[in-house]
Amino acid sequence: MSPELRRRETISGYLFLLPSLVFFLGFVVIPMVMCIITSFTDATMNSNQPDVFIGLANYKELWQDPIFLKALRNTIIIVVVSVPVVCIFSLWVASAIFNMKEGPLSFFRVVFYLPVVTGSVAVTVVWKWMYSNYTGIINYVLKNGGIIDKNINWLGDPKYALACIIIILLTTSVGQPIVLYVSALGNVDNSLVEAAEVDGANNTQVFWKIKWAQIMPTTLYILVITTINSFQCFALIQLLTSGGPNHATDTIMYYIYYTAFTRFRFGYGNAMGVVLAIFIAILSAVQFRLAKEK
Repeated sequence: MSPELRRRETISGYLFLLPSLVFFLGFVVIPMVMCIITSFTDATMNSNQPDVFIGLANYKELWQDPIFLKALRNTIIIVVVSVPVVCIFSLWVASAIFNMKEGPLSFFRVVFYLPVVTGSVAVTVVWKWMYSNYTGIINYVLKNGGIIDKNINWLGDPKYALACIIIILLTTSVGQPIVLYVSALGNVDNSLVEAAEVDGANNTQVFWKIKWAQIMPTTLYILVITTINSFQCFALIQLLTSGGPNHATDTIMYYIYYTAFTRFRFGYGNAMGVVLAIFIAILSAVQFRLAKEK
């Protein structure tokens, strides 16, 4: 290929990338830079009040803010519970339905994936009715089954509220991993599986020694995406509990929203956003490192 033709193809390639590049710079890179800069100011979103540089004051205040610390604890609990449960349950379901015929396989994939494509508002309305203190089906079933004596205010009791949020998050998070695992299991090299079976390997040994290694890239992707989604849990909190009762369901994402758009402490909210991004980056890096070692 001549240098002139190579240059023209390079220019054409960059021109095709230009719209996406402009969008990425305008809506991702620039806002990220502005977020970091304003996290060192006392920005209040008031155009009549200039932003004053206050250094690390916002970051120091974070670790003295009991609501932020509670939101951080709740967020960590959500991540620690939801990430392994989603991955293990998704892999178990995918392994169970993988060898089914096309009809049943498609049915189960649709059933598990349906909550993913259903609007979060619709899903929340259904769960809010199920958790209702007076008319909810959960209280009805448990009470008539003799498991509880009186109705439980699931979303209004600090003992149960966060667990209820985690359950909803799990039901809306397993659909995509199941579909991905089914696809990954379909791409496993059957010749290696057959060779292991000929050598006397049982199903457990075949899975851990052959299949698990070949679906590791899919597992890594699911771990990272599930971790990010868990850290960014917001819609369920906003629509169901608004962080209550008594901040029992506050997460970092919801507290960022509350701080920036209710208390109008934009700089302080951005400081939380930077801390959240650092947590996600560190945890994702650890997951990548562990996956590479295996």
